[in-house]
Amino acid sequence: AYSQVIDLPIIRIQILMPTTPTAPATPLMTFVITCYDLPADMLRECVTAIFSLAFQPGEREVIVIDDGSKLPAITDIDDVKDQIIYLRQPNSGLACARNMGIRVATGRYIQFVDGDDYLLRVPYEHCLDLVRYHNPDMVLFDFSTRSSVATPYSYEGPMSGSEYMQGHNLHGTACGYIFSRELLGSLRFTAGILHEDEEFTPQLILRAERLFYTDAKAYYYRQRRGSIMHADAASHIDKRLSDSLAVILRLQQMAATMPETDRQALARRVAQLTMDYLYNTIQLTHSRQRLDDAIATLEQQGLYPLPDKRYTRKYWMFRRLVQSKMGRSLLLHIVR
Repeated sequence: AYSQVIDLPIIRIQILMPTTPTAPATPLMTFVITCYDLPADMLRECVTAIFSLAFQPGEREVIVIDDGSKLPAITDIDDVKDQIIYLRQPNSGLACARNMGIRVATGRYIQFVDGDDYLLRVPYEHCLDLVRYHNPDMVLFDFSTRSSVATPYSYEGPMSGSEYMQGHNLHGTACGYIFSRELLGSLRFTAGILHEDEEFTPQLILRAERLFYTDAKAYYYRQRRGSIMHADAASHIDKRLSDSLAVILRLQQMAATMPETDRQALARRVAQLTMDYLYNTIQLTHSRQRLDDAIATLEQQGLYPLPDKRYTRKYWMFRRLVQSKMGRSLLLHIVR
């Protein structure tokens, strides 16, 4: 493989390209793997899982984005460097790493994968069949915390993204779907925030005209105590809650300017994220004052009380409890 260093307006990245010439045809899929200081076995398992998928020559592109690991991640997968594109950049966060992956990707479809997770071969190939035979804008699938999952699978679609969002809950994570690169337009992740997926995903889904959902548990999600979403320092908790609120407010503002069907779809997502924000305030702080302050802020923005909808049983029950002082006391006692 050969190495090339390029200067961009903000960052300087190093790119390791395969030695073999790239196939002239556009790849069907680009897999964007992001990593930062991962154990070697995790990144290797992630890459190996992608290599195990059934692709014809030239159909698959694998991009590994090393977001400033202390030791270059390429040393952990040196034996496959001729089969991937490796980019190493100064530590800039997940949003910037994924945006770089979007910039470099050439495939018709993109799949994000966190380097400490991996794709489950049989259910994921079911998702690929939907891509190959139905020409979708997006294919949404489920997650698993076990490496062995049940078959067979069912699917729904095609439908518009708006139709899907009005009738379903979302997994906000950007790793939960395959999407057409053309669907993106100028949409990118907002840098410097946590929960950037929660802002990105509903906007992307609303652009889809041919969306499919399958119950295939195609993505193995590994819960690591050391990962950023499990950090419990007070400063991290404050940022997590602050960024969540900022995302909710931006989505609320977007919804106000959308056509009616899209507005209703995004309003449901805003309500669910608002419920999550209050739930996380309870779970992460166990503070009655923090909960009351959060409710007061939401009330000022027209986001509280939560809409009287039966989106899910959990939403309906939480909404009833959080509306009363006694209910809030109960939530503070039972949410851990």
